[in-house]
Amino acid sequence: MIPATGESIPVIGMGTSGSFEVDAAGREPLQEVLRRFVAGGASVIDTSPNYGNAEDVLGDLMAELGVRDRIWLATKLAADDRAAGEAQFAQSLKRLRTDKVELLAVHNLRDWKTQLAYARELKARGKTRYVGLTHYVDSKHAELADIMAAEKPDFIQINYSVSTINAEKRLLPLARDTGVAVMINRAFDDGRLFERVAGKALPGWAAEAGVTSWAQLFLRFVISHPAVTVVIPATGKPDRQSDNLKAGRGRDLSAAERAELVAMFA
Repeated sequence: MIPATGESIPVIGMGTSGSFEVDAAGREPLQEVLRRFVAGGASVIDTSPNYGNAEDVLGDLMAELGVRDRIWLATKLAADDRAAGEAQFAQSLKRLRTDKVELLAVHNLRDWKTQLAYARELKARGKTRYVGLTHYVDSKHAELADIMAAEKPDFIQINYSVSTINAEKRLLPLARDTGVAVMINRAFDDGRLFERVAGKALPGWAAEAGVTSWAQLFLRFVISHPAVTVVIPATGKPDRQSDNLKAGRGRDLSAAERAELVAMFA
């Protein structure tokens, strides 16, 4: 649930960094990735003008499948002044083939004062429903927390996984206390988690929790934190998309199960 409005969104979303930065030949599997995503009841997709041609690819695929009205769309401002932000957002709308987005976030705190003010103007004009701030490395958590406490955006987007739990120290508790929704990136630690579990069996309690793969377990860990609103794993493979979506069905992990996982990947 989004604290600012009470709106409910599915806990498993999708990112587009890398996975949607493809040439024409790479679009066919992505169409199936998107089709399965929507068919599975998911809706939240995060992109950015910084992600190569990802906005173009996503816009084209949404149009081809006729699913824009079923997508909760998030993009970003990644600019260094007001004029650049205005031009960039206009281009993002064109690339995404839409006239508005659900979330507009300031990318990695870049020129955040100017861009957040502009995002709020766009919100007032109905061009976005929510505004946010993002980053993806632990070293920026303290700065992001200070800005979040002062500005109270609707959303933050941060990195968090079983092996990178720094967000638990201040950001996640602060977000919960101040009513800021949380979108999580890098839940697989850029794929490094899969290297660490190659050939390893899941914990014995995973099946009881309805978890049948390591990907599901990594995602379930993230969404089991009470401050987390949605996680956005990226994939360009249809079968992995189907597997990721299964993480959104089933109970939260217990505190003991979460602690066991953290110890496993410490």
